[in-house]
Amino acid sequence: MCDEHTQEDANETLRKSDGLTRRQFGAISAGVGLTMLLPQVAGAVDVTEADVNINTPDGTADCYFVRPVTGAHAGVLIWPDAFGLRPAFKAMGKRLAESGYSVLVVNPFYRTRKAPVVAEGASFNDPAVREVLGPLMGSLNADTHVRDARAFISWLDAQSSVDKAKKVGTMGYCMGGPIIMRTAGNFPERVGAAASFHGGGLVTDRPDSPHLLIPKMKAQLLIAVAENDDAREPRTKDVLREEFAKARVPAEIEVYAGAQHGWCPPDSQVYNKDQAEKAWSRLLVLFGKTLA
Repeated sequence: MCDEHTQEDANETLRKSDGLTRRQFGAISAGVGLTMLLPQVAGAVDVTEADVNINTPDGTADCYFVRPVTGAHAGVLIWPDAFGLRPAFKAMGKRLAESGYSVLVVNPFYRTRKAPVVAEGASFNDPAVREVLGPLMGSLNADTHVRDARAFISWLDAQSSVDKAKKVGTMGYCMGGPIIMRTAGNFPERVGAAASFHGGGLVTDRPDSPHLLIPKMKAQLLIAVAENDDAREPRTKDVLREEFAKARVPAEIEVYAGAQHGWCPPDSQVYNKDQAEKAWSRLLVLFGKTLA
């Protein structure tokens, strides 16, 4: 999960490469549009998008909903990383919708702040940014994850553009990794696929560790692991493989070589296009098998 160690790795990666920083990405995207910076979807369907407000037991969540213009489709719930709902995640949601899904991207910090919670280009290098994001991340826990998942899935199921005969998919980045585990574990009859990208805290020694929910899951999972996360916690992938195997829950678990924590969002300091596209392609395969 985002911390001083992953930021140190990001700084080292930037020193060795000519990649875009999050701030540079924000400046470029303002001119050409984020969707132009991601690969185009083959056979993309026309979509419509809107900012929406969703009532939950804890308040009103500001979210982004994007779906194909016509028809009813499998719903997908996206949990962003620690920087929250922002243009990069809207672009990713739109790209997924162009592949034929009704996609809800949430602001996980709605209880405290509307999105965006930090300025475009914000970095963990900035103490002021850490002062904002640290308490926001700390305000969420297993209970809030489950309450939110219930509210957001219920909202999706109430939309005419969501086919309730199809399973729901969920995907999460960084701190979103534990949330997809809790979503799949607490709503097994509804969730058919769950994907974690550089998720942190999937296996802990706490009684509410996400991996303890694996026996309750009926979904298929994709666990895409950053190389530096694996270097710090090499046992996590092994525990997950053992627990998924024991529960007979299908799961693809892979460490992405050369990919640093945060490599998937296109505005990340360590965005790795090749490995991000590999992870995205595996996501589409997963959803194609389970949400059809």
